[in-house]
Amino acid sequence: MRQESTNNKTRRRPSFPRGPLYGVGVLVAFVFTIIIIGQTYEIGTVRLPNAKPVESHHLYFTDQSDGAILVTNAVTGSKIDRLAPGTNGFIRASLRSLVRERRLAGVGSKPPFRLTVWTDGRVTLEDPSINRLIDLRAFGPTNQHAFARLIDKGSETQ
Repeated sequence: MRQESTNNKTRRRPSFPRGPLYGVGVLVAFVFTIIIIGQTYEIGTVRLPNAKPVESHHLYFTDQSDGAILVTNAVTGSKIDRLAPGTNGFIRASLRSLVRERRLAGVGSKPPFRLTVWTDGRVTLEDPSINRLIDLRAFGPTNQHAFARLIDKGSETQ
């Protein structure tokens, strides 16, 4: 009678299935191919037209003790508007985010913001001190108009 030894059997380590590995490899190759084609032929890319500024104002936004924000022209010093407390939420939120970035960059409140209307109808708010530009059109016509009316009022005061 022959005895079989269980010790002589070699144990095989379970390996990771090759199918999913091949699938991931094909997927990665496909994604890179699509990216290269998209970049080469500008498929799915967004290009802004070469618009020119129609009107631009350098503005200071100063918090008042009663919670209002005073908007003044940085060049002439003339008062453009007073945003009453509890109003103009979009303007306040936009400025709050830029002021926060200024604080993180160590920039004070001295440099003015630049509000610009472009030939293609866009309105942008720029903080040149931290090289930040916000295209206000991205937030809808109502929010863009909130800033655009400051341009209109600024034109009246000059």
